[in-house]
Amino acid sequence: MSSFLEVRVRDGSGAAFLAEQTAFEFFEEAGVDRADVLRIHVPGRGQETEWTGSVRSELAPLIPALQSVSLFGDIAAVLLLEAQQLQVGEAETLAELLAGADPEAVRLVVVSEGATPAKLAKALAAAGAAREEIKTVRDSAAASWLAGDAKQRGLRLDGAARAALLEVFGTNLAAMSSALDQLEGGPPPTADEIRSRFRSRPDEPLWLFTEALDAGDSTTALRRLRDILVHGHPLQLLGFLEGDLRRRSLAVSAPDIETFAEWVGGRASDFRTKKDWSKTRRTSATSLRRATDALSRADRTLKTAPEDLHRVTMERLTVALAIWYSGRS
Repeated sequence: MSSFLEVRVRDGSGAAFLAEQTAFEFFEEAGVDRADVLRIHVPGRGQETEWTGSVRSELAPLIPALQSVSLFGDIAAVLLLEAQQLQVGEAETLAELLAGADPEAVRLVVVSEGATPAKLAKALAAAGAAREEIKTVRDSAAASWLAGDAKQRGLRLDGAARAALLEVFGTNLAAMSSALDQLEGGPPPTADEIRSRFRSRPDEPLWLFTEALDAGDSTTALRRLRDILVHGHPLQLLGFLEGDLRRRSLAVSAPDIETFAEWVGGRASDFRTKKDWSKTRRTSATSLRRATDALSRADRTLKTAPEDLHRVTMERLTVALAIWYSGRS
């Protein structure tokens, strides 16, 4: 068994939860208790912080942990989250420490959303690190996870109760796991009890909404819309849609993916760039113009009309976008 593990996450809260679950299973196999794991979140690049030598202060505990020496069989276990936010100098420092780390004394799991910084990824590979990739958690995967986790807990859930949990929590596995913690040990809950007890559905990534639009699935898109409006104002969603529509318009106008990547400030090899490029090519310029006009009208309505009209405005917009984005128009 390797002493190091690299976990790459596509996107979404469900995938991030599975990444942490994978990490703790790795530590458990090494005989490390969850409570003994040092969790470190790499701060965002724009976040103000102090520096300790060559790393930001939040990362400073990593240095003595990776320099640990096994004297009495003790293991220093570190879970490094959001490693994609490491700065170049920090990645180089960690790579150097990793090269000299005692594999008998250290267990390190590095979780990145997307690509791990090149220097650190190379050092992990050289150290013989195992590697896992956690893909985007879809509704079907969330249903499978729920069935397995409930069985492992010995929690009896009928089909209606499972459907209610998925309706309330969607692909947010962390929140669903917390709900199962509360239900564990009690009588089998009914669907109505679940909906009553866990009313607020946690935020889900907005790309799930646009994904339904791309598929022309207005039923799912409308359900996603209702979930979004529980937690946020329709103008927030409209702002997201305007940014998304801008990328689509650029993709249709660009002669090739390299040009498109340059226009949006990305790389042609990036997952999001390739996804936006491929999904937009089937959308006509006419459909995008119609979508732009509809967004402008919706924006005026939300800013000038009574609040009673906001939901119906967004519902009509959702149905129309599902037609235009899917290429059915």
